[in-house]
Amino acid sequence: MKKAMSVLLMGFMGLFATLAWAGSAREDSERRLESSVDVLHAIMATPDKGIPDEVLSNAKCILVVPDLIKGGFIFGAKHGRGVASCRTPDGWSAPAFVSVGGGSWGLQIGVEGVDLVMLVMNDHGFQHLLSSKFELTGEGSVAAGPVGRHASAGTDWKMNTEMLTYSRSKGVFAGLTLEGAVVEQDNDSTRAIYGRHMSFRNILSGRASTPKSAGGFMRALAEAGHQAAVAEAQ
Repeated sequence: MKKAMSVLLMGFMGLFATLAWAGSAREDSERRLESSVDVLHAIMATPDKGIPDEVLSNAKCILVVPDLIKGGFIFGAKHGRGVASCRTPDGWSAPAFVSVGGGSWGLQIGVEGVDLVMLVMNDHGFQHLLSSKFELTGEGSVAAGPVGRHASAGTDWKMNTEMLTYSRSKGVFAGLTLEGAVVEQDNDSTRAIYGRHMSFRNILSGRASTPKSAGGFMRALAEAGHQAAVAEAQ
């Protein structure tokens, strides 16, 4: 009898632990969506010192990673989690949750939290994103993005660059080099928000319904895209 009660108690404890983890993961993911909204609002609020309208309006996908942590001594490291969305025939896709991690050489002392924005600019970059895991090589496919109201006509971001990367610190955007970082699907957050595993491909291709908790992010994304398109046309 005691053994049966012990097994039953352990089962209940396991269930409560699972429910607590799910609740914590959901709350963390929802906070990340809210923080990403703040970053998108910052893009709209700083046109002269932010991402050029032409770049944003031509981007196929956008990834926002609030509070990317960079730190270390001698060897630098990066890690952060965020959300991504891609353009579909029906508008922006539901958000897919991403994890960004990787190392870099260089003298980096201390820890710095910055917001990371990554823009996928062509079909090659889009296919890499759909693979659910890829490395930013910096060899022609990924580059620090131009900053300002308008992108320089002399840059080749329209032709060759798969992805442009930006950092935001203290309200100011700047091009950011992220060589060696790995972008992959955040499976824990995906399950927490969608209730089950869903692939990057299905979410970013527009095959997933937008969860209610992502409503604010989707509105901010639509507003940013619309503002950039209108400004580019003027």
